[in-house]
Amino acid sequence: MQHFQQYIGGAFSDGSAQFESRNPATGNVWAMMPEARAQDVDAAVDAAHAAFASPYWAGMTASARGKLLYRLADLITQNAQSLAALETRDTGKIIRETSAQIAYVAEYYRYYAGLADKIEGTHLPIDKPDMEVWLRREPIGVVAAIVPWNSQLFLSAVKIGPALAAGCTVVLKASEEAPAPMLEFARVFDQAGFPPGVLNIITGFGADCGAVLTCHPKVDHIAFTGGPETARHIVRNSAENLASTSLELGGKSPFIVFEDADIESAVNAQISGIFAATGQSCVAGSRLIISNKIKDAFLARLKEKAEAVVIGAPDDMATEVGPLCTLGQCETAVDLVARSKAAGAIVITGGERLDRDGIYFPPTIIDCSNAPDAPCLTSEFFGPVLSVLSFDTEEEALYIANDTAFGLASGVFTKDLTRAHRMIRNIRAGIVWVNTYRAVSPIAPFGGHGLSGHGREGGLQAALDYTKTKAVWLRTSDEPIPDPFVMR
Repeated sequence: MQHFQQYIGGAFSDGSAQFESRNPATGNVWAMMPEARAQDVDAAVDAAHAAFASPYWAGMTASARGKLLYRLADLITQNAQSLAALETRDTGKIIRETSAQIAYVAEYYRYYAGLADKIEGTHLPIDKPDMEVWLRREPIGVVAAIVPWNSQLFLSAVKIGPALAAGCTVVLKASEEAPAPMLEFARVFDQAGFPPGVLNIITGFGADCGAVLTCHPKVDHIAFTGGPETARHIVRNSAENLASTSLELGGKSPFIVFEDADIESAVNAQISGIFAATGQSCVAGSRLIISNKIKDAFLARLKEKAEAVVIGAPDDMATEVGPLCTLGQCETAVDLVARSKAAGAIVITGGERLDRDGIYFPPTIIDCSNAPDAPCLTSEFFGPVLSVLSFDTEEEALYIANDTAFGLASGVFTKDLTRAHRMIRNIRAGIVWVNTYRAVSPIAPFGGHGLSGHGREGGLQAALDYTKTKAVWLRTSDEPIPDPFVMR
């Protein structure tokens, strides 16, 4: 059995307690994880706070910070295979995806490495002739970064990369579900040469770890990825320290297919959008909104491909859909499917947990065209379940797409350029993919609004979000200051 440690102030330790981690492909305990409690959280935040003020970090040039991030990126590339295998074992995510994704994670660190010395201030053309005024961008301070278990090395990169590029320090709380990849990443990070305390990695449970971290008086910013309910607790906690927040939450993303779309291409994109990563993605295209003119042909092809998906062990490169990460997700899927059927929805394929070792749920398609109130249309499964609605007009498609409290991602499939632009303009979502889906890049911002959160990760804006502006006024006149009782 493997034993993992937390990383605080440049040192590894066991934490206040230990807890078990189970392999979702087998259900067996395979590792022991360190459980951080209040004293560990205090130690991690204190280490980050001390590092933020340390001349070894605060006095480091932006270019030097960038070189360290480049070094980290190289180390991630060197260790990508072992990190991918570890993530697959602890989360059940298939090795085909973890291998490709973690190799690409290094590009996020390279992007922010190059950006570190490009964060610039601004000269202001002030309306006072004897003044020079400019803005400095300075790091916001200690960042509490909280990531879920799915795609955790990617979701942490879009926080750690811009935060360190800006000169912040970070306490990262990995999910208590499957934290092994982040705890192993700490050992990779330790080799890069950053000063102690710049990044600290812990894991633990809500009341004793997460709540203590998010209301800690020395935390200046909270970057969270997860669900809306946890986000509400975090926002309440931030009232204690008045930390700023960025929230990347869930979604019920619309996947809109018009009658002129390339059916084969759109079917493949829909397969990727909902069944890749076993549907455990915040941008999952979980609501298919399909033109009635092609609905039958499209669903027939989609069903054929869904039933041909290879379900198997996540460490097998032939596997296309692996297990769900937690038993709770599977129970949620079973319950939502049952309640949706009771509301009149029709299961086209799948819908029941597989009778095998591990937490396996098959690709599932539910036709809700005659059940507009089915709960599967509004609740996030975080699993391989697709809900289907149909439309006759563009206006109807747009209404259905926007009929959600979420606003993260969306997909539009059409060959009509003017229609595509109308949909791009009117869909309420932070991301619109046209004739593609689930594409990412460190250059492009990522995020949503509504119950999908606020703030953006990726791109230049993410780095600026980890800074604050300081206005500097310099009086250039040699004359004595006039009337001291008049505001200048």
